Amino acid sequence: MTIWWLAYGALGMFAGFCAGLLGIGGGGIMVPLLAVMFTAQQFPAEHVMHLALGTSLATIVFTSVSSLRAHHRHGAVLWPVVKAIAPGIVFGTFLGAQVVGHVTTQFLAIFFVVFMAYVSVQMILNVKPKPSRSLPGAGGMFVVGTGIGGVSALVAIGGGSLSVPFMTWCNVKVHQAIGTSAAIGFPIALAGTAGYMVSGYGATHLPSGSLGFIFLPALTVLVLASVVMAPLGARLAHRLPVATLKRIFAGVLIFLSLKMLHSLL
Repeated sequence: MTIWWLAYGALGMFAGFCAGLLGIGGGGIMVPLLAVMFTAQQFPAEHVMHLALGTSLATIVFTSVSSLRAHHRHGAVLWPVVKAIAPGIVFGTFLGAQVVGHVTTQFLAIFFVVFMAYVSVQMILNVKPKPSRSLPGAGGMFVVGTGIGGVSALVAIGGGSLSVPFMTWCNVKVHQAIGTSAAIGFPIALAGTAGYMVSGYGATHLPSGSLGFIFLPALTVLVLASVVMAPLGARLAHRLPVATLKRIFAGVLIFLSLKMLHSLL
């Protein structure tokens, strides 16, 4: 078991460093590598992706707090927007986590790969939607939040890949869109974690140490390691060519996702 503790620690450090350096959540790295690790540990094949997604999403509960506080100190969080979109976010994320409990590992793997391909293309091409409208009313924000939350639950992300383009399209300044998205990541993580606990309740053959679809030993090490490394990545963000590194990171995401898909299929 010691080798797996070390492997979780290395993964947490790498994911935390990338999150701090590139401003990108660690889910894209954690999910495929956790899936490979869980498969190697002979966890039940039908629950490998569920456990990888649930465990990765649970880490965001802890890592999103520091990001939220940093953006809040810089006045970049639009709290009225957070308040307006949060009900839909919580509803969509929890609902998405329930859906996860009723679909196969293979479906989740394919959906994850397709979404990561979309995210990677965005990073490689530096796609930025043209501001062309204002934010919708309460009903519209609930619908948008439900959609963002549902997809976030299915791929274990904090929602930034969806919420930042949406807010930019709605004439929110980029730095405020990023800061507000960081704040939105916290309710996504809370609702998603609760959802994965509930949807995995009663599932058979889960490994010892599981709380629903969350594998607590891996979660503990991942959180400790990523929290330590994220500040280092953030400090280096001003010294390294982040735009170039994002394109390289996009290629790594695609490779890891395809590797995971191959191992599961």
